[in-house]
Amino acid sequence: MKSTILLFALCLMLGTTSCASRAVTRPATVTVIKAAPANYKIIKVRGKRYYSWNGNHYRKTRKGFVFVRL
Repeated sequence: MKSTILLFALCLMLGTTSCASRAVTRPATVTVIKAAPANYKIIKVRGKRYYSWNGNHYRKTRKGFVFVRL
C-alpha cells in the first residue's frame, strides 16, 4: 500500500512540472564615457541625479558615465 501511494505521488510530481523554459540572454553592450563635456546639465528625477548633454541622459558610475533611457 505504501509503495502504491509513493509511486502515485512520484508520478504526480513528475507529471506536473513547470513548462517554463529558460531564456538565454546576451549581456548588453555598454559604452562608458570617461568624462562629461563642459556643457552638461544635472537633472534630478525621483531623487536620482542624471547628467544630460546632446539630448541624451547619463548616469555617473565609478568608471565614467553610462547612457540611460528616462
